[in-house]
This record gives sequence, structure tokens and C-alpha cells, in this order.
Amino acid sequence: MISVKSDAEKPAVALPAPANHTVVVGGLAASLLLLVFVSLSIGRYPIGIHDVLAILAGSLHLSPALQDSPAHLVLFNVRLPRVCAALIVGASLSGSGACYQGIFRNPMVEPSLLGVTAGSAFGAALAILLSASIVFIQLSAFIFGIIAVLTTAAIASVVNRSGEKTLTLILCGIVTGTLFASFLSLAKYVADPNSKLPAITYWLMGSLASVSMTDIQIAVISVITGLVPLMLLRWRINTLAFGDDEAKSLGVNTSLIRILAIVSSTLMTASAVSISGMIGWIGLVIPHLARMLVGPSFTILLPASVLLGALFLLFVDTVARIVFPVEIPLGILTAIMGAPFFILLLSRGKRGWV
Repeated sequence: MISVKSDAEKPAVALPAPANHTVVVGGLAASLLLLVFVSLSIGRYPIGIHDVLAILAGSLHLSPALQDSPAHLVLFNVRLPRVCAALIVGASLSGSGACYQGIFRNPMVEPSLLGVTAGSAFGAALAILLSASIVFIQLSAFIFGIIAVLTTAAIASVVNRSGEKTLTLILCGIVTGTLFASFLSLAKYVADPNSKLPAITYWLMGSLASVSMTDIQIAVISVITGLVPLMLLRWRINTLAFGDDEAKSLGVNTSLIRILAIVSSTLMTASAVSISGMIGWIGLVIPHLARMLVGPSFTILLPASVLLGALFLLFVDTVARIVFPVEIPLGILTAIMGAPFFILLLSRGKRGWV
């Protein structure tokens, strides 16, 4: 059933959603908070949850001697940055994936659709070839991710003088992604096999092991800049699921909304990839799971996807830290867990994706 809001700021289409979606989102938020404290407390150097709470609560009032204690150093220098990074990256990739699937009306769409991931990968590889610092590597990955999406938009604007704009944009994204993937292959081909090539390969696998609080502070600005518009526009993005004609009949500027959604999602994805490397499947699988939990309405799907993505990646990162003797890159784990889980979702899904 379609219901039109009288509020001019929310000319939305109310998609059906489970009646208990508020309870589901609240449960996800509570589970995420619990997992944060569990993740901070467990590891090679165990710290009790009560000690974690005490250290966090009294961090501003600790004496220099206590600030140099092993528990404080492990918590603030190692685990807290990593937990924050997992939350940011998981939320960004999942939220971007939900947005892309909604605006392109395709369940197989993920954040790398327009080439941002391939562009970021090449940017990082190029910086590694130049023996740049970790900060410059992250900056290069972010910049080239944005450049890749701008390239996709530029090509689409040139070749699409008439016809289906959405399909043209997707095809141009595939072309751009392939182009930057070729640049990445070239960078790996000319890299020193004893030093640069292993570094590029490890970065491409995805990891949060080297993330610092400085990286978090820089990335969170771009993530918030992208997430806030999506949250404010989620009523209008909802209308795109019914097609441009239906949305335009409700007074929605579909072209503008789609551009704003793509720009916001690109900022989030590029920021996430720049600090974590290539971590796949989250932007594809997690929105599907969130849709099964709360329904297809983007107004509630976006916050659910953000929470579930953060919860999933934090869980995977915690497993990577404590289960295996040698830490396995997150990109490998998310693929191992994501592919069978996605097959299970497809086999159990009896209804359409919207």
C-alpha cells in the first residue's frame, strides 16, 4: 500500500515493514554495545569488562603511572582504535550497499558498483609503490576512489545522450572498475616482489591491524558527511523503489536525489576502504539480512543496515584476533562467511527483495 505524507519535507512512500521493526533496531543497538565491550575485553591480553569500564570512565583522571599501565596501553593504543574502525567500516559499507540497492532497484548491487573500490585499491597500490607513509596511502586510496566515481559519471554523461540513464551509469561503472583493476594489476606487475608486492597484496586482503585513532578521526568526518544526508533523505530515497515516474508524481526530483545518494555513499565507501583495504561482501549480504529483519522500507532499512554491518564486521574482526594463531585478513573471512550465508539467504527467500 502506498501512503503519501502531507509533510512537504517527507513526500514518502511508506513501504510495508514488520510491526516490530523498532524492537529489532533496538536489539541490534543493544547487541552492538554489548559486543563492543566484549571485544575490548578479550584478546591475547585479557581485560575484564569491569576494568574496561573503569579505565574508560576514568581515562581523563588517571595518574601518569596508571596511564602507562599495560591494560590502559592495550585498550587505548590497540583495541579501541580497532573496534572503532570495525564499527565505521562495517556501518559505511553496509549502509552504502543498502542505498545502492535501493536507488538502482537491484539486489545484486554493492558499493563497488561505480568503481570506487577499484579506484581506492589502485590509489593505495600507487602510494605503496612510491614508498609513501601510511597516512599518504590512505589519502591516496580515498582520492582515487572519488576519482573513479567521477570518471564513471563523466563517461556516463558523454555516452548517454538519450535512453536509460541508470543502466548506462551501471555499465560505465563496470568499465571504470575494470580500467582501474587493470591499473592495479600493472602496479602489482612492476612492484618489487620482495617488499612492495607483499605490501600491496596484504592491503588488498583487508585488515584493521594498523589503524590508529588519528585514522579514525579523519575517516569519521567523511563517513558522517555521507551518512547524515542519507538519513535526512531516506524518505525520498524510499520513493525510488517504485520507479522514477511514481516518484516524480509525488514531487520528488529523482535525478537530484539519486546524485546526492551516490555522492554520499561514495564518500562513505571511499573512507572505509582507505583505512581498511578491500573487505568484500558486507555491502551485498548485510543489506539483504537487514531487509529480512525490518522490511524493505528505506526509512528503517538504512539504520538497521548500519547497525548490522557494524555488528557483523566487529564480530568478524574479534574472531580474527582471538581464534587463529596468525591473524587472517578480514577480506578473506568476510568472503568465507559471506558467500555461504548469501546462498542461504537466497534459498530461504520466498518473497521479492522489495
